[in-house]
Amino acid sequence: MIEEIKSEMQQRMQKSLEALATNFSRIRTGRAHPGLLDGIHVDYYGSDMPLNQVANVNVEDARTLAVTPWEKSMVQEIEKAIMKSDLGLNPATAGTVIRIPMPALTEETRRNYTKQARQEAESGRVSVRNARRDALSQLKDLLKDKEISEDEERRTQDEIQKITDSFVADVDKALVKKEEDLMEI
Repeated sequence: MIEEIKSEMQQRMQKSLEALATNFSRIRTGRAHPGLLDGIHVDYYGSDMPLNQVANVNVEDARTLAVTPWEKSMVQEIEKAIMKSDLGLNPATAGTVIRIPMPALTEETRRNYTKQARQEAESGRVSVRNARRDALSQLKDLLKDKEISEDEERRTQDEIQKITDSFVADVDKALVKKEEDLMEI
């Protein structure tokens, strides 16, 4: 039973780290990468579709993304969706290919993106701590029902704390790496 609680907690913490990585990929650095456009949705014949389901997104060079719609009629819709997004990108259309140059980041923009990254990291830490809280609560219930001894509970609490500390350290490492990417000129 204790192993199940720890296993479930670790899975939740791992999912928190994966969600953090996804959120970090949406924060723009100076380099172009297709994940930057993952949050953009396009009106596709009345349905709201993710951009990567109506077009092919490629990195043309270090500072340019190329979006190739699968249908020529979607060029205007995709262009409109990119401009409406809060990424601050200005697409340029050449026939059926939409090129998106990545503007250079100013010092102020870098600081704002760093703040955003710190907020995402804090959300990740909170999520990890919530998983710990739930595991400890389940542990207390086992103790109350006399399914485990107090010694087992204390030992398991220490193990849970060590696991939590390691996941929080992983969140901090990811934040440091993202901040380095953002401050790189």
